[in-house]
Amino acid sequence: MQLKVSDIVLCTVKSVEGASVFLQIEDHGVGSMAMSEVAAGRIRNIREYVTPNKKVVCKVLSIDKDHVQLSLRRVMGKEREQALENYKKERNLISIFKTFTKEPEKKIKDIKAKYTVLEFIEESRKNKKMLEEFFTKPEVEKLIPLLEEKETREKEVKKVFTLKSLSSNGIEDIKSILTPESKKADIKYLGSSQFSITVKALDFKEANITLNEITSRINTNAKSKKLAFELK
Repeated sequence: MQLKVSDIVLCTVKSVEGASVFLQIEDHGVGSMAMSEVAAGRIRNIREYVTPNKKVVCKVLSIDKDHVQLSLRRVMGKEREQALENYKKERNLISIFKTFTKEPEKKIKDIKAKYTVLEFIEESRKNKKMLEEFFTKPEVEKLIPLLEEKETREKEVKKVFTLKSLSSNGIEDIKSILTPESKKADIKYLGSSQFSITVKALDFKEANITLNEITSRINTNAKSKKLAFELK
């Protein structure tokens, strides 16, 4: 779908240079953001908001030919939650497609040229003819039951870990490590430096693989910042 002013988009931070932040917009090329659009008021630590490879939800302020101006501070909480939910559903949809078709990412790209992921999921459940626009009849026959059973078939794995720091920048360091991972898993603070992490997928094996990958990255990043990480 074509990008429009005021659209809410998921982006990946590419770099922070001078007074500008450069981002990769999901499915829509590149954009930039003035430092004044990162957060309201004085920014004490820019890494709390934007760091390379971090996923952030932004609002489109303007589009001038191929140049897109974005804002982080103008995104409302509900808009951010919806965008992240869409992203999670998209990843789940790709995992479904992998079970019966080649190039699942291409299928998602073709679908998103016309619909949002949520629109496609909801409308295709009501109107199976929509599926025939993107899939062969044998693929449709396999996809229909998967879409209908997705919610009940989704499996969940959960673990608890501790992440500690005695540094004055400890809270910011912990945020910088966990915030990117919260896009792929549900991470909650339990108190006393303890966190729970929950991952959902179509089967336990896939969920466990994802959870292990995430906790491995958290461990690696914790070591680089001299934080104490322990998986319970």
